[in-house]
Amino acid sequence: MPNKNTGRYNVTQKYLMTRGQAINFPAQFFNANFKKNEVFGVVVDIPMSSDVLTTMVCFINGAANLYFNNGGEYTGASQRYRNLVQATHALVANAGQLLPKCQKTTKFDLPVDRTSNIFLLTKGGIYKTEIKAGILPAEEVEKRNIYVLYQRVLAELRSAQLKDDAAARKANK
Repeated sequence: MPNKNTGRYNVTQKYLMTRGQAINFPAQFFNANFKKNEVFGVVVDIPMSSDVLTTMVCFINGAANLYFNNGGEYTGASQRYRNLVQATHALVANAGQLLPKCQKTTKFDLPVDRTSNIFLLTKGGIYKTEIKAGILPAEEVEKRNIYVLYQRVLAELRSAQLKDDAAARKANK
């Protein structure tokens, strides 16, 4: 449960370390010569409920993973599900449109209350913006577009989880 006074989420050390590694992931890992402000990764902190915080990590190569504030994770689905790779690539490839609405940052605070953090990873640094819970104003087109794209990735991750669970149940019969 978030602290009622601060609106902050309880997190494990494992979650903080994994989230920090994702946000600071080096562009050199990818076999591409990125321009200084070309986005190669997107990290989104998504409040799921009053006590569940999820961080979704997406890279230009289609990799997408979920990390939970309780230390849980869902990783590796991109190796099995083409639709997830396509959705993830679309998110990261289009994230550059949000860059002008972001601030360059070296601080990676956890979100407060029901606000989502969006971090864009570039060779030139890390950029941040927020999406507050509720309806996004029509004039915030870039945020709306990225929101739709990251919701699509979340839906593909959920679909992958359900398929993995069904396969595991079938294997255990």
